[in-house]
Amino acid sequence: MRRRLLIQVMAVGALPLFAAPAFTAGEGGSAGSSGGQTTTQCKKGEVWDKKKKKCIVPQYGMLDDDSIYEAGHDLAMAGRYDEAISVLTLAANKQDPRILNYLGYSHRHSGRVTVGLGYYEEALRIDPNYTLVREYLGEAHLQIGDLAGAQQQLMEIEKRTGKGSREYGMLSEQIDHFLRS
Repeated sequence: MRRRLLIQVMAVGALPLFAAPAFTAGEGGSAGSSGGQTTTQCKKGEVWDKKKKKCIVPQYGMLDDDSIYEAGHDLAMAGRYDEAISVLTLAANKQDPRILNYLGYSHRHSGRVTVGLGYYEEALRIDPNYTLVREYLGEAHLQIGDLAGAQQQLMEIEKRTGKGSREYGMLSEQIDHFLRS
C-alpha cells in the first residue's frame, strides 16, 4: 500500500476554505492515521510530497485527489479540522463523496454543524449507500438535539449493512449515550 500523504499545520486562510456549501463530496474510512514521522518534517503551511520526498506549499492541482483525501482524513482524525478543510478543498473532484464526508466531519467538529449537514446530505445524494456518512450524519443530528433524525440514519444503516457493522454499532452507541444524558 502506498505511503499516505501527511500534512503539517496549515494556516486557516492560507488556502481557500471552501466554495460555500453548494454541497459537494467525501469517502468513508477507518479512524486513525498512518504514521507521523514525515508530518513533523514540514513547516506550518506545508505538506509532504511523496513524489518529491520533501515538504512543499500545496497549490490547487498539484496533488491527486486520493492524496488529498488521505491527508484530509488524517488531519480530521487528528482533530486538526480547519487544516483538513483547507486541504480537502484542493480536490479537483468536488463531487467525491469521500471528500464531502470529511468536509462535513471537519465542519461539524469545528462547531459548524449546519455546514457539515449540507456536505453529508450531498455525499448521500451521490452515494446513498455510504454508511459512514450516515453514521456521521446521525451524530450531527444528535449534536443539534434531533434524536429522530439520528434514529432514521441508524435504520438506514441497518437496511444496508445490518446491525453488525461498525457504523451501526458506533451510531447506536451515540444514540444510547444521548438518551442517558
